[in-house]
Amino acid sequence: MKRLVLAGGGHAHVEVLRRLGLARRTDLDVALLSPLPLTPYSGMLPGVVAGHYTTEEACIDLAPLARFAGARFLQARVSAIDAGAQIVHADDGSRFPFDVLSIDTGSVPPLTAIDGADASGVSVKPVERFLDAWREVLDERPSRTRCIAVVGAGAGGVELALAMRARLRTMQRDTEVVLCGESPDLLPSHSASTRRHVREAIASRGIRLQLGVRVTRVDEAQLRLADGTVIPTQWIVWATGAAAPPWLRTSGLALDPAGFVLVDTSLRSVSHPAVHAAGDVATVRDHPHPKSGVYAVRQGPPLFGNLLRALDGAAPHPWVPQPRTLALLSTGDGVAIASWGPFAATGAWAWRWKDRIDRGFMGRYRAAALPP
Repeated sequence: MKRLVLAGGGHAHVEVLRRLGLARRTDLDVALLSPLPLTPYSGMLPGVVAGHYTTEEACIDLAPLARFAGARFLQARVSAIDAGAQIVHADDGSRFPFDVLSIDTGSVPPLTAIDGADASGVSVKPVERFLDAWREVLDERPSRTRCIAVVGAGAGGVELALAMRARLRTMQRDTEVVLCGESPDLLPSHSASTRRHVREAIASRGIRLQLGVRVTRVDEAQLRLADGTVIPTQWIVWATGAAAPPWLRTSGLALDPAGFVLVDTSLRSVSHPAVHAAGDVATVRDHPHPKSGVYAVRQGPPLFGNLLRALDGAAPHPWVPQPRTLALLSTGDGVAIASWGPFAATGAWAWRWKDRIDRGFMGRYRAAALPP
């Protein structure tokens, strides 16, 4: 019986599990490792912050999904991988030999470059810790948080800043929200039209922008910028992008310059054919793309197919990410910005579209939706 280990419960792996259940293979020993039983869907996180969804509505319960797939679910965190010996080590001391391994653990926050960041504020990842901290801010009676600073002006930081502003307004709080970014403009990877719509949304909702200057230090509830600007703030949210898990450095796997698993177009490690990787933890060598949940979701079906081919000794099939993806950016108040290549538009219709897509995605993995 071949041993398949799924390290992490990310967006691609939940689809692998669903398809394993539908395939009903009885010749595989499948193990799923995840530090938490609930895996959050990144597309709905701003909606949770804004109050549109509960945490449970935005999370997938891995245990019933694993049972449907015929997999053992082990609540453990990957601590090391020996790619040569084909063994995964978990933080509880357990070891998992594999014939085929797939890694979808996500990324970690890159806080170490900013002096004082590790001890101040909260990173968006891990999501559960961020949401606990956000609930504490909302539960303050009376509110002691007069200013929230979101550091990171990519799509994630923009949506979170807008979602926080919308939620605080519904609570009639006058907390200021400041969005800081090192880039001179918002969403530098998006079109000029999208950036214009986002700037208009930010301005109309009273969010303060501080762009084009790097945060260099955090001390005594203050953000200090490279140009000498000081921003007093009682709460800091770090939305500064993705870093590779440190345990990959000793795995023996080929990594890209940032430390992510380097894979080919079949999502297979370029150095160890028995290892695959998807989502934020991976970099597709010939088709690099942003670290985004949109790509992780779309990697699920080709990853499933290539894992079975690897287990069966068959040649893998290539996967090529589409060059253009639809982005639906929520403003937190029942409106969203739709972005497709050079085109962008804003409206309540875009929010309804996003809501329908997100609920549809989550619905596939609810226990009630899984065939008996």
